[in-house]
Amino acid sequence: MPEISSREDIARILADSHVVAVLGAHPDPKKPAHFVPRYLHEQGYDILPVNPVRQDGELWGRTPVATLAELRRPVDVVDVFRRSERLSAHVPDILAMDPLPKVVWFQQGIRNDEVAQHLTQAGIDVVQDACMLALHKKLGLNKDGGGKAATEARR
Repeated sequence: MPEISSREDIARILADSHVVAVLGAHPDPKKPAHFVPRYLHEQGYDILPVNPVRQDGELWGRTPVATLAELRRPVDVVDVFRRSERLSAHVPDILAMDPLPKVVWFQQGIRNDEVAQHLTQAGIDVVQDACMLALHKKLGLNKDGGGKAATEARR
């Protein structure tokens, strides 16, 4: 599987994905690890919060879990909000998921080519250094965006 960067592939992923595990989900509404998944939740995605440090409270109607392996359902995308240098520690957790996610998405500012290569060799598509919220809006996939881009992306 290749690293994903084309507009068409990004649009396909965003249109075809429904379940998103958010690794590093955060309760602070000022942090991207909160407002990006909140936006996705508001757009109809099923958001599964994962935080290795904080499992208190509820986010988007769900109690966070500590690891991806604790999720008991298939995940389309693992959306990663962890520092680049910490990504390698999460590879075993990602590869332990059953079934494997279709995509692992490193949010804007997060890049680790070694981890990306390891994941793609396991058959997982990888998006690096890109914001799901920004691209979702840019491609006109938001509920109030509609338009030609949304129609084409859903094909």
